[in-house]
Amino acid sequence: MDKDFATEKLYLNRELSWINFNKRVLEQAFDPRTPLLEQAKFSAIFSNNLDEFFMVRVASLKSQVEAGVTKKSEDGQTPTEQLKRIRNQIIPLVDKQQEHYLKLKNQLKKEKINLLNYNELDKRERRWIDNYFSTAIFPVLTPLAVDPAHPFPFVSNLSLNIAAFISDPETSQIQFARVKVPQKTMSRFIAIPTDYSQKDDQPIKSLVAIEEVVAFNLHLLFPGMKIESHYFFRVTRDADLELRDIEADDLMIALEEGLRKRRMGGEVVRIEVSHNMPENLLNLLMDGMDIQEADLYKINNLIGLDELFELMKLEASHLKFSPHNGSTLKELKNSQRGLLEDGSIKKEEFQSIFSIIKRKDLLVHHPYDLFSTSVEEFIKQSADDPSVMAIKMTLYRVSKDSQIIAALIRAAENGKQVMALVELKARFDEDNNIQWARHLEQSGVHVVYGVLGLKTHTKITLVIRKEKSRLRSYFHIGTGNY
Repeated sequence: MDKDFATEKLYLNRELSWINFNKRVLEQAFDPRTPLLEQAKFSAIFSNNLDEFFMVRVASLKSQVEAGVTKKSEDGQTPTEQLKRIRNQIIPLVDKQQEHYLKLKNQLKKEKINLLNYNELDKRERRWIDNYFSTAIFPVLTPLAVDPAHPFPFVSNLSLNIAAFISDPETSQIQFARVKVPQKTMSRFIAIPTDYSQKDDQPIKSLVAIEEVVAFNLHLLFPGMKIESHYFFRVTRDADLELRDIEADDLMIALEEGLRKRRMGGEVVRIEVSHNMPENLLNLLMDGMDIQEADLYKINNLIGLDELFELMKLEASHLKFSPHNGSTLKELKNSQRGLLEDGSIKKEEFQSIFSIIKRKDLLVHHPYDLFSTSVEEFIKQSADDPSVMAIKMTLYRVSKDSQIIAALIRAAENGKQVMALVELKARFDEDNNIQWARHLEQSGVHVVYGVLGLKTHTKITLVIRKEKSRLRSYFHIGTGNY
């Protein structure tokens, strides 16, 4: 390395820099100018980001420590030193997030939105919740007791769990039990019907976290036993896919195997527990999952705030940002085929998007300039234009209901040469991209699975069009995912 650049002080640590970025996300939740439900959303984004950070970056550093790696980063820190600094910076951020959650609850209460604990419910609300538990939650639960005949259960990645001490009234013998809270198939927050929650004829939206409902109905899961105490915990596991440079033909198979392992999860890299969990239970959990003290995070209130995203579904527009409506670039006003088809513009006024681009390059800024009337329209017209001979593009991430995918399939069905480079290694979108790749191949699209040893992150589309006995190339080069 050049001596001028060898000084460690010149470099920022990648992991600590990322924490500072995520801190700025959380500060959007703290900003009093941010509407209340948007505050919940930013807090959820912070938590979701943090989950991925632990699953990948912290997991990687822990793997280096276990492998005995002592090589320092550019800023002069060993993996062990980085892990210590990461923990020291994250703990106060999580504490501040929890303080904000309590403040948010109080502010939402003034807006007739109550985020309640089970013990805050009145008799009518509790009766409804208990009935809901019996009919909609109880049948899917699988309580597990730990004893010599039942070893410590596997706790899956990012699952929310209840740890309880139960006792036999006859023998007074105390036993540990674990109940996994259903998440994928149920909402985190159960909404009580307004008829049961309204006060003084004022409609109130009352919501209770599902783990609270399960915890206070544990007696139904363990009949004849006494529930001594319960606490909540959540584990985060290593979810990084370690893929060697393998042949492209095997990449999809290797990824699918890696995804199966990810769903189960690797080593535990973090455990979040209720702040009041007693030492004996903590030790039981940590011994059962081979967790170190440095991986323990005590949470003061709700564990797993990433699911605050659900609050954005509430119908309370005054507690959200006004929706942003982009506009169509003025040069493309008359190049929208949909306007021609619905009669909004006359046939003689319509100009194909190719005639516009041919005259000059266009620069579009999303979301201020609509994606649907620019990039999406370009690819859709390419799929339907009989003069287009071929479409080639890269796909890093695509939405579930992608119009781009639909256009590529339509283009292949129209007899065009269509090639898509689908980056199977897009972090946490691997499974989604595998499904899209298969769907495209079945539709006649030639699919390439990325480049050996690299990730293809660029967003490029090439359209080849026959014009007056010659071939002309049209490009889209962008930074946003298709």
